[in-house]
Amino acid sequence: MNQLRELSGLRAVVTGGASGIGRATADLLAARGAAVAVLDLDPSGVEKPLRGYTADVSDDASVRSAVAAVAEDLGGIDILVNNAGIGATGTVEDNDDAQWHRVLDVNVLGMVRTTRAALPHLRSSARAAVVNTCSIAATAGLPQRALYSASKGAVLSLTLAMAADHVREGIRVNCVNPGTADTPWVSRLLDQAADPAAERAALDARQPMGRLVTAGEVAAAIVYLASPAAASVTGTALAVDGGMQGLRLRPEAR
Repeated sequence: MNQLRELSGLRAVVTGGASGIGRATADLLAARGAAVAVLDLDPSGVEKPLRGYTADVSDDASVRSAVAAVAEDLGGIDILVNNAGIGATGTVEDNDDAQWHRVLDVNVLGMVRTTRAALPHLRSSARAAVVNTCSIAATAGLPQRALYSASKGAVLSLTLAMAADHVREGIRVNCVNPGTADTPWVSRLLDQAADPAAERAALDARQPMGRLVTAGEVAAAIVYLASPAAASVTGTALAVDGGMQGLRLRPEAR
């Protein structure tokens, strides 16, 4: 099989796939031969060969309707990428209950809703795979990220539990843990900083490789986990973080 078309014949769904990591993932899945459906609040910018579907992962009826439409249009679902999510900044003092409920509803229950809707179709696939977009925030204590970190810690645990629940059904479940990625959301955070250039330099320096992770690098990891090349990989969190999770470098000599 042509390695660059190893996903030919497979059908993929990417939530939050209209921009950022989700869009990079959808584009790469399509380039590797998959038929790809993008679920997003605003899929108007999604162009062929991708197919766009309007869906709100915080609304169960919306998710079920979109997944059913995708399964009918594509003839089934083999790959689900749970990527839709929202951010939050601050300590436990800074976000009110409504914000906590909103972020957890989108970042955690959004994955639950989409997976739940897709499971009947995934069970019918010989190459079923689910990949959740988690974060380095699930495994490292980051300042001013209490709510976001809590949501991604839940995603990590959810990934492991789902992998255990569905391994005997032939469904692999993994997640990727990006470091700080160069995405529209991070760009918006930088724009809000008092000194955007200094803030970006600090984020670059926090990752041992000295730069932000790119959306394409995260997408490559997601597509690997979704592909037949990872047929024996399940219950795994793959860090794409420039060494942030595991490396403890000594200060450079001056």
